[in-house]
Amino acid sequence: MSDATKAEILALVRKLDAERAPTTGFAPGTTPILSSGAVLDAEDRVALVEAALEMRIASGTYSVKFERLFAKYFDLRKAHLTNSGSSANLLALSALRAPDLGDRRLRPGDEVITVAAGFPTTVNPIVQNGMVPVFVDIDMATYNTTAERVAAAIGPKTRAIIIAHALGNPFEAEEIAALAEEHGLWFIEDNCDAVGSTYKGALTGTFGHLSTVSFYPAHHITMGEGGCVLTDSLQLAHLVESYRDWGRDCWCEPGEDDRCHKRFGWQLGTLPEGYDHKYTFSHVGYNLKSTDLQAALGLRQLERVTEFGDARRKNWERLRGELDGTRHLVMPEATPGSEPSWFGFVLSLTDDAPFTRNDIQQHLESQQIRTRLLFSGNLTRHPAYQDVDYRVVGGLENSDRVVDKTFWIGCYPGVTDEMISYMGRTIREFVADRG
Repeated sequence: MSDATKAEILALVRKLDAERAPTTGFAPGTTPILSSGAVLDAEDRVALVEAALEMRIASGTYSVKFERLFAKYFDLRKAHLTNSGSSANLLALSALRAPDLGDRRLRPGDEVITVAAGFPTTVNPIVQNGMVPVFVDIDMATYNTTAERVAAAIGPKTRAIIIAHALGNPFEAEEIAALAEEHGLWFIEDNCDAVGSTYKGALTGTFGHLSTVSFYPAHHITMGEGGCVLTDSLQLAHLVESYRDWGRDCWCEPGEDDRCHKRFGWQLGTLPEGYDHKYTFSHVGYNLKSTDLQAALGLRQLERVTEFGDARRKNWERLRGELDGTRHLVMPEATPGSEPSWFGFVLSLTDDAPFTRNDIQQHLESQQIRTRLLFSGNLTRHPAYQDVDYRVVGGLENSDRVVDKTFWIGCYPGVTDEMISYMGRTIREFVADRG
């Protein structure tokens, strides 16, 4: 395809995008206000089409470029794309089981501290790797656990910590990282809901031995699907890459054949001398790679990560102003020392509220304001975990409160000032009508 033909096609894509732009504005009670969603423009569409024109259907140069730039954004040494944020968590924990880590490797039966009031894919890798989740409770102001709760949960079998930042609000990552260092524990920071948030001046995702990100459309930037594992450790990066890429020993990039300059010069396991390194497997891994089509969109979205974070903060602050002082509603609080890039605006009902969480949710949904629960509320109460071996430290009273009292609404960049005013007015009127 000539450059002129390609330019003509991409010009048509931009024209198509302009023609598809909505011509009507926001209609209160009619136009849905989503809780989350991707914010895409003409250049995102162009990025996808350009990658398709080049038949970038597998992981390749676009993926490598995104990994390099995303690691640079966090000032970390390595990033590895995956097909989802869930896979990123699975890879991060699985890589810590590698025999390469010697006595520090995780083993079945080891305990891993986590939070009950979160999304299941933070916890599932613990169970899937034959380890034991140790659940701690959260604080009802920030919806995060605390370093004090984590410290109380550390026992003789504890080997790791994996916690997610709640709805973009950072947990006490510096203090928990210090606990991990003190006790010789691995620390995985689930940063899927918090890209662009900071704690004590540092980006979340930079405190753990490993951190993870999701690029699902609900998240801060999107590839449609996709995720990433980041680390400052070259050893851990090599392990994550191996577990992601079938468990192979080779570290060639896609399309490369001899990066180590001794492709036929290895002798590993009981294989014969000179066995092709590209087909030598050192770990029991997966195939969890992403594609260049995803990375092409991600590269464009990454250009807007600061813009998106600013919009989330602005929308959250406006919602806080609209709802502050509303009876029977507990307002969220940023963790002291943090600057969240908010994923959503979370609300809890007071104990004396004359209505239920379902009452207000159903009313908001009827007014086209989409609502979501704070994920699991309490994972230990879900059917999937009834036969799972786990330990609880300190009780889960606040996690149970979340089950009954908590929901959230959207503050993502697609929410406009007019929508925020309408959401605030609708909630205030609902509460006032019920005393």
